[in-house]
Amino acid sequence: MNTKSKTISYWVSTGLLSLMMLFAGYSYLMAPESVEGFRKIGFPDFFRIELAIAKIIGVAALLLPIPQRIKEWAYAGFGITFISAFITHLSVGDPIGKAFAPVVAFAILAASYLTRETI
Repeated sequence: MNTKSKTISYWVSTGLLSLMMLFAGYSYLMAPESVEGFRKIGFPDFFRIELAIAKIIGVAALLLPIPQRIKEWAYAGFGITFISAFITHLSVGDPIGKAFAPVVAFAILAASYLTRETI
């Protein structure tokens, strides 16, 4: 992959991932459906708020010019979140489409990570 293609792939995947995580963070804080979804799963309300804040901070870590080590922690955190979400959705009997949404997010995360520019 040439440099230009790699840069475009990075920004498309990172931009899409960032929009998804910002929307999720906002939704976790503001949408009654998200509150009910977390209750249905059995998670405490503080976890919903904590996860929303973590997603917003993770997006900032990916987009801001900060050390790569911090960005790698954001990638790891998102990866753990997506894997955990997949397992959670399967364990509570959610429809397969809903359960595989985190797998799609993980694939976008992997594309962003694999095409990132290291300094």
